[in-house]
Amino acid sequence: MRLTVPPEDAEQMIVIQWRDLMLSRYPELRWLYHTPNGGHRSKSEAVRFRRLGVHPGVSDLFLPVARKGYHGLWIEMKRKKGGRLSPDQKQWLEDMTSNGYLALRADGADEAIGILEEYLS
Repeated sequence: MRLTVPPEDAEQMIVIQWRDLMLSRYPELRWLYHTPNGGHRSKSEAVRFRRLGVHPGVSDLFLPVARKGYHGLWIEMKRKKGGRLSPDQKQWLEDMTSNGYLALRADGADEAIGILEEYLS
């Protein structure tokens, strides 16, 4: 029997559900948000989004809370197995790191939640 690996968006939804449950413990989580950069769009919509400032490679989640010497936390979500960073995503993580942010890849919801807990503790 072959088990399927949940897609990236399902993993991210788990992180957001966890956020909603943990607001009393970590009130700062109310600022955690998703950047709607990915997905498939029509050509006209893609052009419109570029004109609006959508930037390739921007990480999936951002927490604009300063902790541990960082300006904030960027998380690039990937599925537990088989997810790959695009060159733009790698560059974004490197750029944010060099500009004082903690910018990490998370393989699955458990890893992302662990990153968030460590960052906020």
